[in-house]
Amino acid sequence: MPGPTRVRFGVFEADFRSGELRKHGLKIKVQEKPLQILSVLLEQPGEVVTRDELRQRLWPADTFVDFDHGLNSAINKLRDALGDSAAKPRYIETLSRRGYRFVGEVSSLDGTEITTAAQGNGSVIGDHALPVPGAATADINLTDADLPRISRTVVRVLFVLVQLMYLVFYIIALARLGYVEPLAAEAMPFPAVAVTAAVLLLAATGIPLRLYLATAVLFDYPGTRRSFVRLFPALLLHDFLWALTPLLLRNFIGIGLAIAAAGCLFYLPFSQRTLIRMAYRAD
Repeated sequence: MPGPTRVRFGVFEADFRSGELRKHGLKIKVQEKPLQILSVLLEQPGEVVTRDELRQRLWPADTFVDFDHGLNSAINKLRDALGDSAAKPRYIETLSRRGYRFVGEVSSLDGTEITTAAQGNGSVIGDHALPVPGAATADINLTDADLPRISRTVVRVLFVLVQLMYLVFYIIALARLGYVEPLAAEAMPFPAVAVTAAVLLLAATGIPLRLYLATAVLFDYPGTRRSFVRLFPALLLHDFLWALTPLLLRNFIGIGLAIAAAGCLFYLPFSQRTLIRMAYRAD
């Protein structure tokens, strides 16, 4: 059924006729598709709107797009505009593999009655809003909610830069492979040949790994977060072994600086995981 054209929820006001979203009275930028999704969710707060219903209403049958990626992207952009979180939602709650529902308090600014879900969720008439239960029973996993919400572009650029840094390390190591064995003989308590073979193997396997991760994030592949989660145990082992390589240079840069460099490299796999979760928040 048609919903209200002007609503207020929290510090936000939405005017769906003019396509505007305001926070504290100031207009904020939001694309058309996320605003359309918000309009559908606000037609009946507290009710589940299935993914299939959103597809039928907002993605015409003759539009050839990756619907799942398009919907997930639009939901993320809507949450970014609202400062909301999938893990601890104030407005948009996800029901895994089913759909979404609006769980905040909402009031109409145009006199339209807003009917909330049945089973005791209450109702909103005119400017008088009653709470819509749902947020209290939402996913209590605070993991993603604890992460700062900054531009996805910034986060993705940082992640790609980390991959480029690793690529530079690998290429330099392969270019100077002949120096690894004498360095290992002086600095490491392991057979120099074994250390050289390990550096060769890590660099050779690291190059395609970094290229895959960089392109996945650079081109915003669907399922990037899911793929990264699957790769993370192997990535963690790979990066931990590579983090030992600065110790080969301890006779040149000093043991203290070598340990500091190794410590930074030990931290990097966890920072990459955080960046992925910030850029691709759970829907």
